[in-house]
Amino acid sequence: MDTRFLDASGREVRLGDVVPKARPTLLTLVYYNCPMLCNLVLNAQVQSMKELGLELGKDYEAVTVSIDPDDTPAQSLERRRRHLQSMGKPETAPWHFLTGTDAEIRRLADALGFKYTYDESTKQYAHAAVVHVLTPEGSISRYLYGTTFPPSDMKLALLEAANGRVGTSFDQIILSCFKYDTASRRYGFYIFGFIRLGGIAVFCALATMLIYFWRRELKKGAAA
Repeated sequence: MDTRFLDASGREVRLGDVVPKARPTLLTLVYYNCPMLCNLVLNAQVQSMKELGLELGKDYEAVTVSIDPDDTPAQSLERRRRHLQSMGKPETAPWHFLTGTDAEIRRLADALGFKYTYDESTKQYAHAAVVHVLTPEGSISRYLYGTTFPPSDMKLALLEAANGRVGTSFDQIILSCFKYDTASRRYGFYIFGFIRLGGIAVFCALATMLIYFWRRELKKGAAA
């Protein structure tokens, strides 16, 4: 999180300062001249963010870093405007698009385990399609791979990363009933979580009944 980049206004920023320690973050590494894959990832991310039921800047943050050291803040600004407009958000909404030097980009990519290479023959970068979900402390909580991100998966990943600091009580209940499957790279129904939740519900129901009958017996005794 000590890596330094330029934001869309050309101002140097420290990544750790861009990402507040109160919310989880969606972090993507792309490059602006990418002919297809990066656009698919960002467009899918936008679509999912629109349907999360969580508020950007309040419940979570979004940061996109270019892996191409030749990309510029002007390109960051254009990309930022385009994607925020697609979300129906104002240009001031906190989705940070950053560019930087090759050394700083490599430092960040290595920390994330993000592999990429430049192909001289095609003048393109080969890289994975992934959204990194970070905890409020900046640790990696989850990798969301692919070019489609179901809103339910993205929301569960953010709730999981936030560790109770984001979402409603009902969201936390839902989270306890789902678990990430590394094979399918999707969240699936977690039977043991459901059983545990059901056990708690049964216990609460029994406790309520016992209290009710106990109070009724006390009233009978007082009346006698």
